[in-house]
Amino acid sequence: MSPTSVSAARVARAPKPFYRSFGFQVLAAMVIGLVLGYIARQMGPDAAGNPNWLVQTLATIGSTFVSLLRALVPVLVFTAIVASIANLRELNNAAKLVWQTLLWFAITALIAVAIGIALGLIIQPGLNTAVLADAAKAPASSGSWLDFLKGLIPSNILGLQASTRVTDSGATTSLNFNVLQILVVSIAVGIAALKVGAAADTFLAFNRSFLKIVHKILWWVIRLTPIGTIGLLGNAVAVYGWDALAQLGWYSAAIYIGLALVLFVVYPVLLQSHGLNPIRYFQSAWPAIQLAFVSRSSIGTLPVTERITEQNLGVPREYAAFAVPLGATTKMDGCAAIYPAISAIFVAQFFGIQLGIQEYLLIVFVSVIGSAATAGLTGATVMLTLTLSTLGLPLEGVGLLLAVDPILDMGRTAVNVAGQALVPTIVAKRQGILDQAVYDRGESIEALDTGEAVPAE
Repeated sequence: MSPTSVSAARVARAPKPFYRSFGFQVLAAMVIGLVLGYIARQMGPDAAGNPNWLVQTLATIGSTFVSLLRALVPVLVFTAIVASIANLRELNNAAKLVWQTLLWFAITALIAVAIGIALGLIIQPGLNTAVLADAAKAPASSGSWLDFLKGLIPSNILGLQASTRVTDSGATTSLNFNVLQILVVSIAVGIAALKVGAAADTFLAFNRSFLKIVHKILWWVIRLTPIGTIGLLGNAVAVYGWDALAQLGWYSAAIYIGLALVLFVVYPVLLQSHGLNPIRYFQSAWPAIQLAFVSRSSIGTLPVTERITEQNLGVPREYAAFAVPLGATTKMDGCAAIYPAISAIFVAQFFGIQLGIQEYLLIVFVSVIGSAATAGLTGATVMLTLTLSTLGLPLEGVGLLLAVDPILDMGRTAVNVAGQALVPTIVAKRQGILDQAVYDRGESIEALDTGEAVPAE
């Protein structure tokens, strides 16, 4: 390398002023959102009893940001999964990596649900709540094992579902995507492309190119995160305030204590036991964890999670491109382990229902095996209804918890994403394919600020 190119590389690595850091901008946006949300809540409704202009503005900003993320999800999941399966053919021990990944998904979920059950029994949130019984109501939709199994079968190649609602002003039709069906279609297409062989090379090349385009567009959306943060967090404070948290204080505390134990105790212990520095992990993974907390979307955070797993944590691209997209749709330590465990115990305690060892084992089974239902249906609330219906607990208990769900969902999603980066790192280390030098260096975080990779030496 010539002296000129060396100097250019050093200039490219020069640290940015702190105020231009993506992390600082998001933190500043969180503070602004909290302040604006508090102001909006103090302003109260307008003369007609509708939300005031500030609440509406914050809600519009937040919903627009989430809509931009959601618009890219179907094509992102499809292209990422197909590309990841195609990349497996470049690994000598692909089958072992797949099973090791699934095994560690289950192990970490098992630990998380055990913590959730323990906290539910120790804190007893259902016996220490200020929520009135008349707040209990059944949700409009619920999850079941039949829904989950039916959701595995794609109704169309795009995984789209249409729903029509008739009101006095007319009929409106909306399109929704089923992530689980898209996942199944993507896996089938990816495997078929491998079986076809050379005839699929053109398709796979197009898919890789399309994936890069989708990533670039998504990076543009992610750069709007500070603005979206102001809207999402501000609206949450303005709409929910602290009243709901006060009524469900012990329940909320149990959820966040569980999330904190998994994120800051269990994960560091697992990393340390594999000879990996936990501080380096959090330095590298923090951009993805932070974005997940704000956006409440594991899939929307996928490009950041995949990038930090490859460039910051040292996981080979071929393996990370498989494990991270799979984890973004099925690896949910927050939404599918801690949350349903504590919530199910809360509902049982609130309604005075005794749970035996069989029910606790069912909670473990649903949390470890059924987390894919969270991707196929509608988030953690449906995962909770799946758990309650399996245990035979009143579904009306879901209505007690909906008021604080958006606030809890921030922490749940952050833990989900942290686990989605953790498992590939651990598996890569166990299989001897982790680039330890990259992991220990932890110097490419600022690459996330522009979406461009730091030049290698």
